[in-house]
Order: sequence, then structure tokens, then C-alpha cells
Amino acid sequence: MKNESRQSIVLGDVEVTRVVEWQGSIGPTRSLVPGVGAEVWKENEDRLSPDHWEVDSDRAVLALQTWVLRSAGKTVLVDTGVGNGRERPGSPLFHQREGDFLGELERAAGVRPEDVDIVVNTHVHADHVGWNTVAVDGGWVPAFPHAQYLVPAADDHHFGPGNAYGGGLREDDRLIYEDSIAPVHRAGQVVLWDGAHRIDEHLTLESAPGHTPGSAVVRLTSGTDRAVFVGDLLHSPVQILEPACNSCFCLDAGQAAASRRRILERAADEAELLVPAHFGGTGAVEVRRQGQKFALGEWAGYVEVG
Repeated sequence: MKNESRQSIVLGDVEVTRVVEWQGSIGPTRSLVPGVGAEVWKENEDRLSPDHWEVDSDRAVLALQTWVLRSAGKTVLVDTGVGNGRERPGSPLFHQREGDFLGELERAAGVRPEDVDIVVNTHVHADHVGWNTVAVDGGWVPAFPHAQYLVPAADDHHFGPGNAYGGGLREDDRLIYEDSIAPVHRAGQVVLWDGAHRIDEHLTLESAPGHTPGSAVVRLTSGTDRAVFVGDLLHSPVQILEPACNSCFCLDAGQAAASRRRILERAADEAELLVPAHFGGTGAVEVRRQGQKFALGEWAGYVEVG
């Protein structure tokens, strides 16, 4: 590890470190979350700009990132980003991308591929499973050779050959499964789960379907601290303010909105730090109840961990 300290959040006995693969504007706000009106963005400009909203261009800002959890003596990765050299014809931002994520994982978190014990894919989308694998001798192999990969069974079926790669609706879904999921299956490192799955004494996986059939959240409970890593239940903080509004990527709108509402209610009532996959800034925020609605609380602060 080159740096002598790293920016992390310490929650009870769990250290949480953010590793960013990419961050920038992703597209027009009304394309990302079509149901949220311009007035919501404008009324909350002081909370949304510049980390989540480019005001002048009216474009949403997102991050592609992985959360590294050091918990119960294990190193756990929550989602693995886009990856390098992928054929993603339907997603120009992800297509044939080349970056130094594994180098950044070591620089930012002090983690080498062989150090990773568990990989959690909250769902099987291109920007959550890409670094599951790396290219070696013209093929794909697990990037984390000693890790157990936890994949939601419902997503594995939906996006796998059993459901003909997402019902054959997008060529990208077949490519994603074949280069980022199937090789880990062949290596015998995948554990499929459904409903709930306990990772260790502090971490539990829980189904939260809608964005995809198997979308999941990771709950962290350690001492008096609580957090919930919600994957793509939210793409923007405006969805905390307007939880009925889905992103353009949600497959089942009604189910996604119901899951989002349930997760936000618990986060507000139990003081869980909300950690979505794509928030910019510090990437995590507290949620407050405001009558029948929700409000943005404090953004997470980092401490220097030596």
C-alpha cells in the first residue's frame, strides 16, 4: 500500500472505503429519472449541485464505484464496476473502457486482488459486475482468485442462459453474463442466494427486487452503527425526495418503487446510513422523515485511517 492513510468511514467494527472507477455527468436529468419535475431539482439545488447535478447543462452526475468493507476479518467488495475491454454496444460509456481500477483498489484501499474474500454483486448490470473478471490469454477469468462471489439467484436466472439472457431484449445482457458471470461459475466461485443471506456477524444480504428481479441491498449492523448499501434502488438523491420515481433502468416500476419506499422507511427509522451505488460527493447520506415524505440529512464524513 503506497499511501500511509486512506479515506474511510468506520461503522462499529467495520471499515468502509470508497473506490471510484469513474465520475461525471451521465445524461439529462429527466432521462435518468423521468418522473421528477424540474422544480424538485431547482428547489434542492444547494444539496444537489455540483456533486449530483450540473445546473447549467441540466445533466445528472453519477459515480461508478466499489465499496470495500473490512468486516469480521474479511475483505468484502460491494459491486465491481464496469471493467476493461468489454463489448457493450448498447452503452457507449462502458464500451471498450480502459482504466486502472485494480491499481486504484490498492492505492485507495490497500487491497490487492488476492486479498479479496467476498464479492457481492447487488445485481447483474454492466456497471456492477465488470471487474468480476479480467482478460487472460484471450479469455475471461475471475479477477479475485480467492473470493466467493455472491450473486442473486433471480438475476442469475433472468440474465443467464436459462432465461436466454434477459429474454433476449438487449445484446448487452448476453455479453455481460458471458464475460462477467459465466467465467466465475466455471471457476466454481459463485454462490447463488435468494431472499436473505448472512455474510458475517455484521453484514446481511436482503432481496429488494424491482430494478432487476434479484436486486439486493447489504445491511451493516455493528455496535450502534447502521448502514444499508442499496445498489441501484436510487441513482440520484432526488429519489429520496420523490421515492415513487424510478430511474429509466428499472425493469419493474411498481416493484422498484415499493422496494425503495421500504428501504427508505427503515433507513429513516433506524438511522441507517444510506449508501447507493452511484451517488457522487461522499457517496452516502442520512435520511430523515418529513411528514409522509423524506428529506436529505447529513452527508457522510470520512476519517483518515492509517
